[in-house]
Amino acid sequence: MPETNEKIYICRCEEVTKEEIEQAIKDGATTLSGIKKRTHAGMGLCQGRTCQRLIAGILSKEREMAQILPPTIRPPVRTALIADFIKED
Repeated sequence: MPETNEKIYICRCEEVTKEEIEQAIKDGATTLSGIKKRTHAGMGLCQGRTCQRLIAGILSKEREMAQILPPTIRPPVRTALIADFIKED
């Protein structure tokens, strides 16, 4: 297949490309959490629901799929004013 200069986006929310994920693996990331920390893939609005399987597929070229553990998923944090929680009569 001829090489193209076209970027393949794996994580659309954070605009992380396949090349960046492969580079993170070359730099020593051996888990989905390690890739997430290096690239921020999976930290966008979807919290990895869209890209996690794609990233696991790329990582499975280096490790067996059974050894790949899912990363810790946390809901996004939003700031809130204390006044929003105080009920006024």
